[in-house]
Parts: sequence; C-alpha cells; structure tokens
Amino acid sequence: MTAIQTLNKVVELAVKRRDQALSTLAQLQREMQVAQAQMNQLQAYAQEAQQRWAVRSSVGVDTALLHHHRQFMDKIDHSMDFQRGVLSSREAQIERGQQQVHAAERDVAGLRKYTDRKVQDLLQHAQRQEQKATDEMALSIHLRQSLAHVQAQAQARKPTRTPSRTATAPQGSRA
Repeated sequence: MTAIQTLNKVVELAVKRRDQALSTLAQLQREMQVAQAQMNQLQAYAQEAQQRWAVRSSVGVDTALLHHHRQFMDKIDHSMDFQRGVLSSREAQIERGQQQVHAAERDVAGLRKYTDRKVQDLLQHAQRQEQKATDEMALSIHLRQSLAHVQAQAQARKPTRTPSRTATAPQGSRA
C-alpha cells in the first residue's frame, strides 16, 4: 500500500468517525425534542389541572379534596423537576456531541489538506525527475552531436592519401 493510499484510508476512517458523530448528535437532538415535548405536555397538564382546580375551588371544597389536589400537584411538580433534569442532561450531551462533531470535522479537514499536500509533493517530485531525465537525454544527444561534428571536422582536415602512380610499366609485359 502506498503512502497516499494509506493517507486516503486514514481520511476515510476520519470521515466515518465524523459521520458517526453527526449521527449520534442527530439522535441526541431527537431525544431532546422528545424530552422537550414531554416537558411541554407536563406543563400543559399542570396548567389544565390548576384551571380545573380554580373552577372547582370557587364553589368550595372539603379538606380531603384539597389535600388530594396538593398531593397531585406535588407529583406533577416532581415530574417536571425530573424532566428539567432530563432536559439539562440532554443539553449537556448535545454540547459534547457538537464538540465531537467539530473535532471530527477539523480532523477530516486537516487530514485532507495534509493528503493534498503530499500528493502535490509527489507530483512535483515526479515532474522534477522527468525534467532531470529529459535534461540528461538532451545533454547526451548534444554531446553525441558535438562529438560527431568534431570527428567530421577532423576527418575533413586530414590530408587524403592517394596511391602514387609510377610511370613504369608493369613487369611481365615485354613489348
């Protein structure tokens, strides 16, 4: 596995972690909405119970009914206090979830930037190697051409020897 493939795998894992953090945050936000809806329902129920009590108490009530109403309202208040704790807990979880998402997004961005820089470095290195090979080939061609040119000039300056001819007749023939 090449270094770039390894980096891409690390980026892929970071993206999965970020996606998981986003999914967890979305789940926490849904749970917060449910908890808030429950709180709203408790508050509406408490308000409705108070309104019914106001109507009923205007005509007079006995102490047993008053005691029952107070116990009932205490239970609703206790439920609302519990629900406030649930909401507070959900808010804290959402805050942590948002921090995890932000950290994961920073990680992904940093890893992508680092990977892009490494890819650019490798491309530049490959271009330099290619340029070096091209320069060496051009120099080699130039040197061969220069050597051939020098050799051709040296050959052209060299005096040419021609076989000397004598005026004597070849032996073996008598006239």
